[in-house]
Amino acid sequence: MAITFKGIELCEEGKFIQLAITGKLEKEDYDMFVPEIDQQIKRYGKVNMLVELIDFHGWTAGAAWEDTKFGVRHFNDIERLAIVGDKTWEKGMAYFCKVFTLAKVCYFDLSERDKAEAWARGAE
Repeated sequence: MAITFKGIELCEEGKFIQLAITGKLEKEDYDMFVPEIDQQIKRYGKVNMLVELIDFHGWTAGAAWEDTKFGVRHFNDIERLAIVGDKTWEKGMAYFCKVFTLAKVCYFDLSERDKAEAWARGAE
């Protein structure tokens, strides 16, 4: 199932969730897509995620707070988290988020998107 919000596309396939984000995240964006992710976690227990950052410009303070709350609430609910981006700071963000989750977290460049999806789905 694919759901598209302003600059955000959410695809759910069982316990695999793909989130493609364009532009700058705002608190209201979390109000739209987090309930969908929460529902998948409730349904499957643990999920694997791929977050693709396309022309990503960060997030507002309100969105950063929502992201922190999401990370704390789902500390143990995500098994694999692949972050795909094209900026050095996005790679750093992937390492920083490891303290907020027990998930295996791995960063991939945009050119490695297919590899990232395979890894997030469980392939080594």
